Amino acid sequence: MAAPAKLPDVDSPPPVEAVAPVSVLSPPVSDDPRALPALYRIASVGARTDDPRSALQIILLELSGLFHATCGSIALLSPDTGRLEIEIQQGLPLDSADIGLRLGQGVTGWVAFHGRAQLVPDVTADPRYILLRADVRCEMAVPMEANGQIIGVINLDSDRLDGFSASDLALLERLTVETTAVVQRLWQLRQLQGKARQLETLITIGQSLVSKLEAQELFDTVTREARQIMGSRLCALYLHDAAQATAQLVSVSWPAPPDFASAAGSAPLPAGHLPLDHCLIASVLHAKRQIEFQNLPSPEYADVIDLPRGHGLHSMLAAPLLFEGEAIGVLAAFTDQPHRFNNDEKRLLGALASLGAVAIQNSRLYARVFQSEESLRKNDRLTTLGLLAAEIAHEIRNPLTVIKLLYGNLNLGFPDDDPRRKDTRVISEKLDQLEAIVTRVLNFAKAPSNLYSRWTVSEIVEDTIVLIRLKLAQSKIHLHFQPPSPSPVVDGHKGQLQQVLLNLLLNSMQVMPDGGEITLRCATEERNGINVVNLDITDTGHGIPEAIRDRIFDSFLSGRTDGTGLGLAIVERILHSHHGSIAVLATSPQGTTMRVTLPLARS
Repeated sequence: MAAPAKLPDVDSPPPVEAVAPVSVLSPPVSDDPRALPALYRIASVGARTDDPRSALQIILLELSGLFHATCGSIALLSPDTGRLEIEIQQGLPLDSADIGLRLGQGVTGWVAFHGRAQLVPDVTADPRYILLRADVRCEMAVPMEANGQIIGVINLDSDRLDGFSASDLALLERLTVETTAVVQRLWQLRQLQGKARQLETLITIGQSLVSKLEAQELFDTVTREARQIMGSRLCALYLHDAAQATAQLVSVSWPAPPDFASAAGSAPLPAGHLPLDHCLIASVLHAKRQIEFQNLPSPEYADVIDLPRGHGLHSMLAAPLLFEGEAIGVLAAFTDQPHRFNNDEKRLLGALASLGAVAIQNSRLYARVFQSEESLRKNDRLTTLGLLAAEIAHEIRNPLTVIKLLYGNLNLGFPDDDPRRKDTRVISEKLDQLEAIVTRVLNFAKAPSNLYSRWTVSEIVEDTIVLIRLKLAQSKIHLHFQPPSPSPVVDGHKGQLQQVLLNLLLNSMQVMPDGGEITLRCATEERNGINVVNLDITDTGHGIPEAIRDRIFDSFLSGRTDGTGLGLAIVERILHSHHGSIAVLATSPQGTTMRVTLPLARS
């Protein structure tokens, strides 16, 4: 096959009767002495590389040498364009890789359309043949079939008339079956590895987003991570203002991030509050589900005002950011080529949108989290991260189990000095590693939310400081904490222990309206035969009023006009449930020291 200046204009596959396929009687493949060695070499390719494209290159070289072909190619059916596109070629012009054949076009397209192998003894006498190389005289092509679907075609050419025989065609058919099986296994392995990486990335993104409290930093993190994990040209995040019926583009990520007002060589990005009546994402917000847009440059999208223009964007997948059933925004992934998004990509963007929705709402809640108990309880929304991870892990586990079973049944017991023995061991280890990742996520998702775990005091303190770092900076308060080494370990509910520290730290901040210092010190001691850890919180505030010092842990007692009187009562109740205690160690107009005591975890 080779590229003429212009391919024949074939709008539909030619009728079968227009072509006279060669009728041949081929001997059984088992009688061909070339069969078993060739089958073994092709089957072993999967143990030599885990890259499907490299495997196809090795196999094409093997086939070309076996049949003494002048040139050859392996073309795969593109799900985006519906055309046969050359994936691997040998001996053809370099520009042949840019050719895309419609089904029925040329001998290769005919084979893909009809699903039947063809041997053309003299290509000059066959009207289907498309000239790619002038000296080609004979061609044979065999379809690659998987699960009842044609996925590609293996094509070999010879510069001799009748360069291939009926026996060659029969053997190529058998080798094509094995090639398809090898490539399918490598594709499945590559897909599982990709899903495992995506799962780990999602977990990492979720952990990262939780700590993002500043709004723009959070928005930029969502779009940056979405573009990287989706492999998109550009990702954009829109926020929805339901009261004003508008949308606002708050963050864009692409390889060379443009200035938000304008980008060199491109039209300005949409800015400000955009009326939903003129926005493409309005349909996503109203439907509250993902919508795919295939051809953005077409005239039907010319009047929408929310698309980044002039960036060569072609296809878009948009997912709503849903929180408590309400669409608070849209996360959109753009490609610069025609692309049909598959189910895996849709699930992945949906998971990212859900993570983004939770993180955005979480950052909003943190702004008021210490004003009421209701705001604190809404942090439980973060448990949706575990549900998302568990759903993806469940999708991965079933095909992973099948692959492990099939791989185990291959019985690849190579001798100790055979290098393939190491390859099989590596594959087995990687499959076990993938299974361990899935199991960890599923076990995490099933763990009871109130189960006590083992934590270091330093970890609890440092994670709590992260939550209030912005408020500390705004209040001009310097916090000092030197983690002990090694850090004491306690058994407890991390969220509840963090709530204890949050209440105490916020109390200290409120008695220092003009700024000051907070110091945390940690030390262990033995008390009544029990090893405990003491965490002292010292501030430079005005101290506790003498009139309420003896009753500060009573419910509804507050020294502030805007207080609820519940903070220290909740602290005491949480510590009692952890077999700990709290006490006022010292208080004066120069400051107050509160001591939190917890039993150390038993070794």
